Amino acid sequence: MMLNLSSCFFYSSLLLLLTAAAFVTVLATVTYDGRSLIIDGQHRILFSGSIHYPRSTPEMWPDLITKAKEGGLDVIQTYVFWNLHEPQQGQYNFSGRRDLVRFIKEIQAQGLYVTLRIGPYIESEWTYGGLPLWLHDIPGITFRTDNNQYKFHMQRFAAKIVNLMKSANLYASQGGPIILSQIENEYGNVEKAYHEQGTSYIRWAAQMAVGLNTGVPWVMCKQDDAPDPMINACNGMKCGTTFKGPNSPNKPSIWTENWTSFYQAFGEKPYLRSAEDIAYNVALFIAKKGSYVNYYMYHGGTNFDRTASAYIITAYYDEAPLDEYGLVRQPKWGHLKELHAAIKSCSDTLLNGTQSIITLGSQQQAYVFRRSSKECAAFLENSGGKESTVKFQNIPYVLPPRSISILPDCKKVTFNSGKVSTQNNARVRAMIPQLKFNTAERWKVYTEAIPNFDDTKLRANKLLDQISTVKDTSDYLWYTFRFNDKAPIVQSLLRVLSQGHVLHAFINGVLVGSGHGTLDSRSFVTECKVNLTNGMNVSLLSATVGMPASGAYLESKVAGLRSVKVQGRDFTNQAWGYQVGLQGEKLQIYTDIGSSKVQWGNFQSSVKPLTWYQTTFDAPAGKDPVVLNLGSMGKGLAWVNGQGIGRYWLSFHTENGDPSQTWYHIPRSLLKSTGNLLVLFEEETGNPLEITLDTVIYK
Repeated sequence: MMLNLSSCFFYSSLLLLLTAAAFVTVLATVTYDGRSLIIDGQHRILFSGSIHYPRSTPEMWPDLITKAKEGGLDVIQTYVFWNLHEPQQGQYNFSGRRDLVRFIKEIQAQGLYVTLRIGPYIESEWTYGGLPLWLHDIPGITFRTDNNQYKFHMQRFAAKIVNLMKSANLYASQGGPIILSQIENEYGNVEKAYHEQGTSYIRWAAQMAVGLNTGVPWVMCKQDDAPDPMINACNGMKCGTTFKGPNSPNKPSIWTENWTSFYQAFGEKPYLRSAEDIAYNVALFIAKKGSYVNYYMYHGGTNFDRTASAYIITAYYDEAPLDEYGLVRQPKWGHLKELHAAIKSCSDTLLNGTQSIITLGSQQQAYVFRRSSKECAAFLENSGGKESTVKFQNIPYVLPPRSISILPDCKKVTFNSGKVSTQNNARVRAMIPQLKFNTAERWKVYTEAIPNFDDTKLRANKLLDQISTVKDTSDYLWYTFRFNDKAPIVQSLLRVLSQGHVLHAFINGVLVGSGHGTLDSRSFVTECKVNLTNGMNVSLLSATVGMPASGAYLESKVAGLRSVKVQGRDFTNQAWGYQVGLQGEKLQIYTDIGSSKVQWGNFQSSVKPLTWYQTTFDAPAGKDPVVLNLGSMGKGLAWVNGQGIGRYWLSFHTENGDPSQTWYHIPRSLLKSTGNLLVLFEEETGNPLEITLDTVIYK
């Protein structure tokens, strides 16, 4: 078919108009009153879920968001991770897993809203609470108080993030998905420690945030005295019971963290919170006129590399509705989906009706919302531990123990928090072995050198703080000294006090003892029998398992050795030599290029501590998540194709005698079809021949 010039112009103009129409930006107004957030004039009950972009991969984001939407969520909530984005002062990184804009645009593409928790202190069981360690070295700084140095950098970073969002038109006021922002994080936990400077700081933080002109409301969580116009919000598992409520009648009742499980530390068992308990507390919060509930976490993901805080395992909130690998965990996901649907079916009545509370029994009551003679919704609560039959509007209802029934029309029960439907029955997660690394020929080894005092360049006549010295560039710091005394010390006790969190003691390169602390008892003493003669080298390897992340005066927290004594003699304040990190780390022998910089040897049956292991493998067929079963190893770090997949610590058992975490996630996007490089650094004497590569399914 032939077109004349005028026809071509017409169709070209039409195409341009249609293209432009497809990208029309719809600006939204987000405000609030005492009932709820108001989006474009409409009061909304919103269900939200926390998904942290750096705890998964960009390739995982679309599927995670899709499953969240299918689960009945309206909002995705995330922290912003300052130390991930500005690891060195003034040097920013927003690539790969750090691509916050891409993450938010993916949420927008799927039609969901965003709550952006800028912090920039976030805690979140993330190393140093999200603060970059270079802040620690700024003279005169005190974190999170009315301190000019800290406020300057906090405001600078908050403005950086807000301007980044504005430049991509991501605030609702610009047509984007961000409807709510958060400044600071759970400051009420520490405010009293800072006295009047804490109060003035929180007022400044609120004023500073509002001055960034985002066009959307701001929230402060666990901050009862949040200054206007900040919305004070609740965190916890039972905010329907524990929340004191908004600090102004003009603010809505918001729940920013409903913990679907709890973080897990090495040496601890996972915290199992039932779907019924979560649903009961959400329903109670809504019944008491709450209007925004966020599940922390909806997908926890993985603490890749060394990003977990002190003693926290690599898997994060694996018991969430979407597990560590992004798979649906039943019955949580399905039960909460049904809860959301039941509440949304009567949301207009809940938001616009008049609430009354009717006593139905000693531990039973009805929360009733009436909008008119024809519009009525009710929540029937049984807070007792036994089943109860109650009468509501002359109709009997059987209420299971500690449950809430939702009646969107005040007649028919469409959901009960204590009853999980059969379609949401729990399935068993199974790890299916795909590959065994069970032959010595598969492995190459490299033994980490143990430094002597003479090998070290950094010296001090005291024990240095590990945090200040290492600056989070490694988990490891070597403390070394040479024993100079013609009188030998025979069969004596070496006693080391550490806040490390792990210590390995070597005399002339031979391991003589190890020790470690716990999440609840971080100071520990390691004692071992030693023989010391003149000229012997004592090398003490102190290992942190993440930086501290919580508490007041975070900048003053220390790690590493505090005292060293042998047979009553104090070696604390003498000449010490130091080596920051491992030689293998400095050479990056966990990468293709770095691995060629050392001479790898053959695997021997007699394993040694401080050994690097290297092998290669092909990716398993299919799309199921891939994990490493490291159950035969002790403690260390793992990399795949140069990417850190986290810390492992199999030798630290729970009270049941099991490791806290056995399987370690390798996201599919990190894998090539063939020839993937796996490198482990093993501190202890684990056996790599029993490692397997597995895939994950539910059955």
